[in-house]
Amino acid sequence: MARALPSRFWGDLKTTDFEHIDAAKTVAVLPVGATEQHGPHLPLRVDQLLVDTILAAALPQLPADAPVLVLPTQAVGYSPEHSRFAGTLTLPASAVIDTWVHIGECVAAAGVKKLLLFNAHGGQVSLLDIAARELRTRANMVVYGCSWWNLPLGAEVEGLFTADEHRFGVHAGEIETSLLLAIEAGLVDMKAAMNFGSTSRDRSAQYPILGNGKSAKLGWHMQDYNPQGAAGNAAAATADKGRRVLDAAAQQLALLLQELSALPLSTLVDRPAK
Repeated sequence: MARALPSRFWGDLKTTDFEHIDAAKTVAVLPVGATEQHGPHLPLRVDQLLVDTILAAALPQLPADAPVLVLPTQAVGYSPEHSRFAGTLTLPASAVIDTWVHIGECVAAAGVKKLLLFNAHGGQVSLLDIAARELRTRANMVVYGCSWWNLPLGAEVEGLFTADEHRFGVHAGEIETSLLLAIEAGLVDMKAAMNFGSTSRDRSAQYPILGNGKSAKLGWHMQDYNPQGAAGNAAAATADKGRRVLDAAAQQLALLLQELSALPLSTLVDRPAK
């Protein structure tokens, strides 16, 4: 018989606790980040901090009986686009996908049939789709991938930043720097923060199809956009903006987790119609 879990963290459970899992409602969350350079002003573990902090802020907003289990954060991901910068750690795409899929298979073997891959690194978004589909195929799991910035943060929060910053401030810019100021300001060197321009902006003006951000995508390294390893107006960042983004992201993540818990396992259909 299903009963309330003693903890929301996978590693806190005893093996016998899994005898009482509600397979229809329990959601496992795999936080996936990266360890990579974030310009001259931010630390390597930005993406770890973001995924862990947003998730930590979301958990208290869940109903007390919401069956959500947080797996250990994956701190090293797919970051070859930052590999020319010292300190970056990266794995091959195949290794990252295999790791996520193998973890997911272990989750399924424990009786949990729903998984959220919660991501904070833009360079591995495409890997979420592949891992989710592999787990649907191999473990018959309901798997969703979610990158925090795609949560519906609301017009007020989106309006804290210009359209230009949303489009071109893709790495260690105003948004990420604001979040780090809110999370752990001592890790931010605002003296080194500046308005980091992006060659992507220049291309958007000169090449209307290649540069529109939708029709075609460049296989890029970060120095292709800015040799300092950042893109966006980091100098305009504030802790207040970061707190507002964090609050909105946590609220929406909590709602997403509740929706995923309520989603029926019959969402997956075993066989096509004959």
